[in-house]
Amino acid sequence: MEFRIKESAPGSVGTILKFAAIIIIIAGVKSAASLITPFLLAVFISIIAAYPMNWLDKMKVPHIISVILVLVFMLVILTLLGGVTGGSIASFTQDLPAYEQKLKKLELENLRALDALGFDFSEENILKSMDSSRILSFTATILNSIGNLMGTSFLILLTVMFILIESDSFPRKISLISSNPTASRAEMKKVISGVRHYLSIKTLTSLSTGILVAVWLTILGVDYPILLGMIAFLMNYIPNIGSLLAAIPAFLLALIQLGPSPAFWTAIGYLVINLIIGSIIEPRVMGKGMGLSTLVVFVSLIFWGWILGTVGMFLSVPLTMVAKIYFEANDSTKWIAILLGSEENTNNALDYLKGIPKKFLPKH
Repeated sequence: MEFRIKESAPGSVGTILKFAAIIIIIAGVKSAASLITPFLLAVFISIIAAYPMNWLDKMKVPHIISVILVLVFMLVILTLLGGVTGGSIASFTQDLPAYEQKLKKLELENLRALDALGFDFSEENILKSMDSSRILSFTATILNSIGNLMGTSFLILLTVMFILIESDSFPRKISLISSNPTASRAEMKKVISGVRHYLSIKTLTSLSTGILVAVWLTILGVDYPILLGMIAFLMNYIPNIGSLLAAIPAFLLALIQLGPSPAFWTAIGYLVINLIIGSIIEPRVMGKGMGLSTLVVFVSLIFWGWILGTVGMFLSVPLTMVAKIYFEANDSTKWIAILLGSEENTNNALDYLKGIPKKFLPKH
């Protein structure tokens, strides 16, 4: 008796192999996140640093001198930042148990006050399910991870230096290895300009947010205003929920230290600052932004955070934008770029689809 295995259609086999390759790549990136994360940070820092370096090059400054000047400036900023926040992080971590104890005591007092008003609660279950002290612990974890990342700043700066030194040779190398040099250079330019536009504006708005938050908390008398301002600066890179997450530890610290009224004004300050910068100034300066759907931005936040950790959350938008530009450049994957696009891009979806051969479109 002869047995024959039915052969699958070539297209279905190719699709399965592509998905398998994607899963393997994702697993590999996740397992090597500790090595990939500093390199990705170096790449995106280089994209931002290339702007002042190119300006210096246009001013007839030798290329190597331009690289050195940019790196020295970055080193000074990192040194000042480490000097200001290093001691505050250690002090905050040391004071954390006392803050957690005060917060639990405050929660218990509020539950007993509600119980006196006739509300029947199980204190043990409520305290377990609504333990606000975990937020402070999570804040300390983020600060410690930032401190560890700053410990690898020398490696990151070294990588940035080599990328900037060889930045002039990248277009030539792409021309040599690409079958369509003109299209490849255009695609690379689009990626770099888009990421630089987003990161430059986001850095300026985040820095403004952090400074205003630190000043407002200093006026109110909340502990660690500079540290909380740095948290606001960093968390502003996380789309949609970053500003909200940054406000919670500041609100809790103000509540523990100063009472309900200063905590209320702390929340109002965060709300006003983020409304002005995040909802008024940033959209006008950013323009159309990165052209990503709000849902895609949120999902990418979870996805890249799962793969690369905290740094992946900060870089979720530029990483997803790079993927979108890559999908747009290929007819077989242009439909994926349409799905990733924002509402403004949906009006152009029919134009995209008309130019795509039917064999490249997904079958219904």
